[in-house]
Amino acid sequence: MNLSIRNGPTPNDSLAMTASPGESLGAAPGHPMMAGMATRKTAPQPTSGRPSANAQTAAHDAVRVLRQFRLVFNTVKTHFQQVEKRAGLGGAQVWALSVVRERPGIGVNELARALDVRQPTASNLVKALAEQDLLEVRKDERDGRAVMLHLRPGGARVLRRAPGPFTGVLPEALAKLEPATLERLEQDLAELIKVLGADERGANIPLSQM
Repeated sequence: MNLSIRNGPTPNDSLAMTASPGESLGAAPGHPMMAGMATRKTAPQPTSGRPSANAQTAAHDAVRVLRQFRLVFNTVKTHFQQVEKRAGLGGAQVWALSVVRERPGIGVNELARALDVRQPTASNLVKALAEQDLLEVRKDERDGRAVMLHLRPGGARVLRRAPGPFTGVLPEALAKLEPATLERLEQDLAELIKVLGADERGANIPLSQM
């Protein structure tokens, strides 16, 4: 009897390539082919590099608010320029003269509180105005260490030339706002000041000297 050996796989040695009716074509769940397919990951989709809609909206909002600040600053700056042009003095000096005119005999400390500045700043203002003969500085008879301030004729002429308001356009505008609006504005500006990391010592510097 001749024994013949078949070279090649038998029908049971390989995966079936055809399926019977009702069956699906594929490898068994535990087959290495399925393991490779399970571990395959979908590649991430490339981003366009454009900012999100929320970021674009926030940027537009910031620009609108920035324009409002520009309007405020330019209005204040223009007023002080007009004061200096017509009166020959800075806004803080004109404000100081107006306070002395309204409150003859006021002291330097009281003047500082009226202008919301530090006492050294008020002293420098008084010194400059006295040197120009716009203010008269008298010794307080009750307290030799204190002085009383009085307006000189030259100071009165300066006030007649200076455009109002003497306090400045921004303080006067703020005074016209409703209390609720001022409170909300104060809270919102406090948040902005916190983000800026602003030096709080600058709060007592007159706007005209900035």
